[in-house]
Amino acid sequence: MSALICGSFAFDTIMVFNDKFKHHILPDQMHIINVSFLVPDLRREFGGCAGNIAYNLNLLGGDALPMGTVGTDFAPYAEWMVNCGIPGTHVMTVDHSYTAQAFITTDMDDNQITAFHPGAMNFSHLKKISDAKGVTLGIVSPDGREGMIEHARQFVAAGIPFIFDPGQGMPMFDGNDLLQFIEQATWVIVNDYEWQLLHERTNLSQQEVAKRVQALIITKGGEGSQIYTPDTVYQIPCAKAKAVNDPTGCGDAFRGGLLYGLMKDIDWETTGRIASLIGAIKVEHHGTQNHSFTLDEFKQRFKDNFGYTLLT
Repeated sequence: MSALICGSFAFDTIMVFNDKFKHHILPDQMHIINVSFLVPDLRREFGGCAGNIAYNLNLLGGDALPMGTVGTDFAPYAEWMVNCGIPGTHVMTVDHSYTAQAFITTDMDDNQITAFHPGAMNFSHLKKISDAKGVTLGIVSPDGREGMIEHARQFVAAGIPFIFDPGQGMPMFDGNDLLQFIEQATWVIVNDYEWQLLHERTNLSQQEVAKRVQALIITKGGEGSQIYTPDTVYQIPCAKAKAVNDPTGCGDAFRGGLLYGLMKDIDWETTGRIASLIGAIKVEHHGTQNHSFTLDEFKQRFKDNFGYTLLT
């Protein structure tokens, strides 16, 4: 049983400005802004939704099969995937392109200035769902617009159930696009902010979306999550993190846990808690793929957090 994870791969360059942007950006001079920030702290991390989700599903022992397009600079990431036991079978290199890149500068007020270069991500539609064999379910996560539309259509044509996860790709789609995705998908997952956008653009309530799919999952950060099925709403508590160091990638970790529960046919209440716990573990670490655990460690933390034993 394999989960085909369609989405982006990216290099995240994260810089810390040891001051506050407001001290250097003058409101009355915004029309001629020209600023430079000294950033003595810098990290380059492996990221992107497909890479992050696959990493987390792999940690849980799930069979992750990521699919996406990358640039000619991808070699270090490819080596990392090999070391982590994540197959690169369906990762395509696009000539004369860079892998998608995010350049993030954070100041002492936790404000961020981000520049994003999509690069090879814009060619994601060149990869076909039919190229992957033995797939039992999938996910369409943020990627190139055409790729997300094509992969959703191809999952339906192949009879493979899939999660629609618009994420940061939400601005690319209008109400009609989103209604089409909902009609095609088996499950839909969004965070609470993305839910507001989805609601505004489709005019559907949580219950109305849940009646069109098997479940609508809405994550709410430290407030846990809600899982709406056609006849029940499950309130999923937030697992306790030992420290809150970096929330980036927490949503992708949650999705890895969600896929694991679906692959194992675990009930929604437990699946939601698995996803919540792996999200909390991610928050404890800087970067999106720097956390690790054994299954025994995970099961012990699960019991400590939720009071019962994870049997799978």
